[in-house]
Amino acid sequence: MGRRAKMVEKVTSLMETHDKIRNIGICAHIDHGKTTLSDNLLAGAGMISKELAGDQLALDFDEEEAARGITIYAANVSMVHQSETGEHLINLIDTPGHVDFGGDVTRAMRAIDGAIVVCCAVEGVMPQTETVLRQALKEKVKPVLFINKVDRLINELKLTPEELQARFMRIIAEVNVLIEKMAPEEFKKEWLCDVMGGKVAFGSAYNNWAISVPYMQKSGISFKDIIDFCNDEKQKELADKAPLHEVCLDMVIKHLPNPVQAQKYRIPNIWKGDIESEVGKSMMVCDPNGPLAGVITKIIVDKHAGAISACRLFSGRMKQGDELFLVGAEQKARAQQVSVFMGAERVQVPSISAGNICAITGLKEATAGETVSAFSNKMEQAFEGLSHVSEPVITVAIEAKNTKDLPKLIEVLRQIAREDNTVRVEINEETGEHLISGMGELHIEVITNTKIGRDTGIEVDVGEPIVVYRETINGTSPEIEGKSPNKHNKLYFIVEPLEDSVYQAYVKGDLKDEDFKRKISSEAEGRFVEAGLPKDEAKKVMSIIGGNLITNLTRGIVQLDEARELIIEGFKEAVRNGPLAAEKVQGVKVKLMDATFHEDAIHRGPAQIIPAVRFGVRDAITQAKPVLLEPMQKVYINTPQDYMGDGMKEINNRRGQIVDMEQEGDMSIIKGSVPVAEMFGFAGAIRGATQGRCLWSVEFSGFEKVPTELQPKIVQQIRSRKGLKTE
Repeated sequence: MGRRAKMVEKVTSLMETHDKIRNIGICAHIDHGKTTLSDNLLAGAGMISKELAGDQLALDFDEEEAARGITIYAANVSMVHQSETGEHLINLIDTPGHVDFGGDVTRAMRAIDGAIVVCCAVEGVMPQTETVLRQALKEKVKPVLFINKVDRLINELKLTPEELQARFMRIIAEVNVLIEKMAPEEFKKEWLCDVMGGKVAFGSAYNNWAISVPYMQKSGISFKDIIDFCNDEKQKELADKAPLHEVCLDMVIKHLPNPVQAQKYRIPNIWKGDIESEVGKSMMVCDPNGPLAGVITKIIVDKHAGAISACRLFSGRMKQGDELFLVGAEQKARAQQVSVFMGAERVQVPSISAGNICAITGLKEATAGETVSAFSNKMEQAFEGLSHVSEPVITVAIEAKNTKDLPKLIEVLRQIAREDNTVRVEINEETGEHLISGMGELHIEVITNTKIGRDTGIEVDVGEPIVVYRETINGTSPEIEGKSPNKHNKLYFIVEPLEDSVYQAYVKGDLKDEDFKRKISSEAEGRFVEAGLPKDEAKKVMSIIGGNLITNLTRGIVQLDEARELIIEGFKEAVRNGPLAAEKVQGVKVKLMDATFHEDAIHRGPAQIIPAVRFGVRDAITQAKPVLLEPMQKVYINTPQDYMGDGMKEINNRRGQIVDMEQEGDMSIIKGSVPVAEMFGFAGAIRGATQGRCLWSVEFSGFEKVPTELQPKIVQQIRSRKGLKTE
């Protein structure tokens, strides 16, 4: 039997033994060494050559990733690790670090139970380190820490043992501050990265070695030995004595939970159904013989196999040919093939049981975040939606060069929207205009060049990038009347800014988009009150969407229950296109104060009520001091002191503000806030200004009001671009 066949046999037998399974992810800031670390783990499992570990970047198997030298797509692999307690199955996901591909990190976090957070010893804790930790802790994924590139501190920065220790303690302290701030209440202390307990490892992924306090005690290697090995250029020898894969995976097995342990606290966090139901109980104990329940975390398009769905199973068992039910899409589907991931390849297996991550082919209509159950035993309640910390802020218009490619392009765009829930695709089949919104310039570039151009061969024209704005209000409107086209139905609205605490609860994900088509549940009402909405308004909430809320403050209107769904639809249409520039509205509370309806139901149908609400709400927003909001990015520049002035000038010239500055040795760290609209071409400009000697990164930081003096000009530009009236 060949090495590969043996590995598959081990994987299939271990996937039935829950305490021997670890579902983990590797996440970090860009270029901190995630994929290089993954190489070492694969080499340790015998899946790639040890000589190539660190150079091969085996999980960056897409040619676009190889060309750019960064991870763009999360990659799954299942492998076996031999530890002191026997063989363990490690289902690993290597995630991207670039801020534009953070959606892949969010989706990966739903599939895993534990994460190795990689932090560069030279750069320390960076913006994306904080973001990936936030994403992990929000999904109740337990972290451990690997401090990478330690050899650079010794060989390049020539730090003394005392300075080394101080640097490590500072990084660990910063990570622990973030964990204490963001971890679920019950795990704030338990999940801290404790060095003596072995929850932190130090090493060099590029040179294949690592160390932790328990491994030092076991092997007798000290920090002084590590410094000597690095100084004497004997890191190969060190890698034999302290192999990275052994140190890191021993840490994973000892400190990260198996599926049975993790699902006890993760299921109530990601599934709001009845825990006492048959499927609820089964998921809580990860029962392979219970009803089938899983969530699709990623869609991969394969030229030969079509759409492949990466799925984490929380309960039951999936076999080839099973009839499935997609809960969100309310569609029947069939599992044509069930496989395990082996990096770029997939290996077919007879069945997959709860607690594992698998690949399913045949689910054509599935989207990332979709809930899967058995068709014969349908789940009533879907898993919570996947919400990402950032929002799409850049839009491009795209059209096929050849009209014959138009149907194919529409299908490809729909597929992209299914694969990546951080991409927004708007298709206007009448005008032929297609808009794609993404996280940043690189995100859009990869979609248009790779997903459309390279993978499908469709030739497209891509427009100039457009920035996505938002609208909100600064004041309270008078009571505004919305009349139906037939003048027989009248609704009266007041709009005012939504309480900031309620909006922040929405941003954090404590409140989610939801319609209350009948009476609001007491549980949902409690959430609104807790967030800061007055009790009399909370018990009458009709809908919340995009950070906007409508509440019914009328009394005793008989026909209102019949019109409720139409009112909600009209409200949604109103906040989808604000009055200033037809951009989405956020942070607005709509109060329905009164209404009069025609007695005959035929005169109060959708064609009457929806426009009445839409125009009424829009008019009220117009009279509540509407303002335009622009997306902002935090900018971090790490540059030699000689170029500090040039770095600051680059921020100031782009309507940016310097938020903070720090000195570290001969390096300056500049922290700024800059509008996304001013960030085009920043990469080339900052490299030029600092002669290529800076490290920089950006992170989405929300929306802020456009300066008053610029608002009329920007509104006019947007309206003109959209073909709206500009006077």
